[in-house]
Amino acid sequence: MSTTDRLAVLKTYKLFINGAFPRTESGRTLLVEDKKGNPLAHLCHASRKDLRNSVVAARKAAPGWAKRSAYNRTQILYRMAEMLEGKSEEFAAAIASTVPGGKSRASKEVAAAVDRLVAFAGWADKFGQVLGCNNPVAAPFYNFTIAEPMGVVCVVAPAEEPLLGLISLLAPVICAGNTAVVVGSTEHPLATAILGEVCATSDVPAGVINLLTGLRPELLEVMAGHRDVDGISAAGCAKAERTTLELGAAENLKRVTVDSSKGKDWYDLQKMNSPYRIQPFVEMKTIWHPSGA
Repeated sequence: MSTTDRLAVLKTYKLFINGAFPRTESGRTLLVEDKKGNPLAHLCHASRKDLRNSVVAARKAAPGWAKRSAYNRTQILYRMAEMLEGKSEEFAAAIASTVPGGKSRASKEVAAAVDRLVAFAGWADKFGQVLGCNNPVAAPFYNFTIAEPMGVVCVVAPAEEPLLGLISLLAPVICAGNTAVVVGSTEHPLATAILGEVCATSDVPAGVINLLTGLRPELLEVMAGHRDVDGISAAGCAKAERTTLELGAAENLKRVTVDSSKGKDWYDLQKMNSPYRIQPFVEMKTIWHPSGA
């Protein structure tokens, strides 16, 4: 057989859970094809049990991540940006293979995703001063309101801008000290799969970021009803998907934030780099202290 007849060895991407790359417990895979219908790769088809395992890992990691200094979270987010920058060509090629717009558009998306991580690396040790406050009280006390992480937050990435949309939802969540379970874009999942390799080389503690590739309709109901999930950050949801998330949250009072951003919205620096995108994923704690007056 000549080299021109040789079949390429397709890469099989695994899940990223608890700092490791397990195969899905279901044994199922998803074939990813390029825009011409040629096979590109195989991905793990995450199951409901994979999602539950991810929540367990995220819950275990939550106390340690929340106790890390804000400056250390800054360092780790910046390291993620460094590693993403180093794999920018790989990300751009993977995105361009399935997303309309070609390599130039994909490179722009990757660069914006790197910059978004840098922006929230910068906010990690500063957002508390923006969201918190020193409250005036008519008594001999100091009264402070400070932002604390919620705990475990599920992130549902949009189909549009599959890497930039994912990073734009994920960065505020982990910047605040939460841990995350991410369900990547069903239509364009390669960016989610490759992001696991970034996390594995970025000093991200095991369980802080967990990445699943699979079918959203299969996972959203379990996510919404899971009682150990404290919040959900989603984008690109159809009306039925949004209803599923909100009805599930109504049963157990988790906080659901559905972002309506589309297309060029993800590149809006004033909106997307704002510290107020962190606010839905923190709990405000008020502290009273005698002033000594």
